Amino acid sequence: MDTGSTAWILASSMAVSLMIPGLALFYGGMTAARSTLNMMMMVLGSVAVTGVIWVLFGYSAVFGTSLGSLGLLGHPFEYLGLGQLMAPTPDATLPPILVAAFQALFAAITVALIAGAVADRMKFGAWMVFAGLWVTLVYLPVAHWVFAFDAPDGSVVGGWIANTLGAIDFAGGTAVHINAGIAGLAVVLVLGRRLGWPHAPRPHNLPATVLGAGILWFGWFGFNGGSALAAGTAASVVFLNTFAAACTALLAWLVVEKFRDGHATTLGAASGLIAGLVAITPSCGAVSPVGALIIGVVAGTVCPFAIGLKRRFGYDDALDVVGVHLVGGILGTLLIGLLATDAAPNGRSGLFYGGGWELLGVQAVAAGAVIAYSFVVTSIIALVLHKTIGLRVSPDHEQQGLDLAVHGETAYDLGAAAAGDEETAPLGAHHRRVADAPVS
Repeated sequence: MDTGSTAWILASSMAVSLMIPGLALFYGGMTAARSTLNMMMMVLGSVAVTGVIWVLFGYSAVFGTSLGSLGLLGHPFEYLGLGQLMAPTPDATLPPILVAAFQALFAAITVALIAGAVADRMKFGAWMVFAGLWVTLVYLPVAHWVFAFDAPDGSVVGGWIANTLGAIDFAGGTAVHINAGIAGLAVVLVLGRRLGWPHAPRPHNLPATVLGAGILWFGWFGFNGGSALAAGTAASVVFLNTFAAACTALLAWLVVEKFRDGHATTLGAASGLIAGLVAITPSCGAVSPVGALIIGVVAGTVCPFAIGLKRRFGYDDALDVVGVHLVGGILGTLLIGLLATDAAPNGRSGLFYGGGWELLGVQAVAAGAVIAYSFVVTSIIALVLHKTIGLRVSPDHEQQGLDLAVHGETAYDLGAAAAGDEETAPLGAHHRRVADAPVS
């Protein structure tokens, strides 16, 4: 047992766990004041559902031996309940149950990302059911394709993207970001637009969003660096690449905003930071630090324009999950085919380093397969729930705000403050005045 690497993965897991409240703050600050608690509840609720599924059969479906030779899904009952992982494994350098805990957080974050697309209008109960179905039917198979590697001795047959196709995805550009981004698009197409869209509520608490982005940045070092599964050079390269890409993406986004809109904004800085982190996630072990800078520039330049597509095509992606996570994930996955260098931990070269076109083609197939599968299956899940239990809250509840209508509470006592601290002041009316100003 490698105690140093075990300590590193324990620390990385704790860093990734902080991404959960970080995402809640990041998304919560971007919503209307009257629905911010609902958004935070969607993040926390989906994480809880995913954790239960992961322990029962999720880990087994991802890392169990493939059912058949195609590498489509792990055996869901091979490690049922994870009791088999508690005993020490003689030849393992890491405790298997620690790897299971680390990967559980990946699954939890992935489904929580989708919540941002459906903000302000989805039933909380329907969201919780959707989260469980989506993790089971979409995330688990895709994660098996990407993260499950064949055992050297042939005792475990892994997923087809990792082994048969041989694509590079160091920490989840396909399984996490492309998967969540295209799923968000599929759900909003079924769910429909918010009332009054495209005049959507302004972000009500940008300091919370910036704080959430900073916490996510911290957690991302564990997300990417921990994916090396060892404390050493590979984790160190990944750590630096993650930092470098985030910096250039933030700067590039601000430059785009300044020339396009006349202002460099804090929301743009936070969004650029996340776009860079998304794009470097699959490529952090494949490129040099200069390559990471280039990836950050590309993500920070392309993603702000990609966000504008929702107005052109008429889909209401409330918190820009499609523009940042889908587009950023595609960019990071494809740029591996151009910028990968055999000097990096993944040890393969892309087109610009003499590797030819093959790796780019492989990366494109991996991204395309995840997009197609996730979009089709997510659409079916959303349509079934729409026709049965219903996906959307009533117009009255949407107008009132989901915090009060669904959860019976409010994030801020704005009504009492506006009425001179009279506890009987109507909260909903004041929330609407604060949050309903249209975005220009």
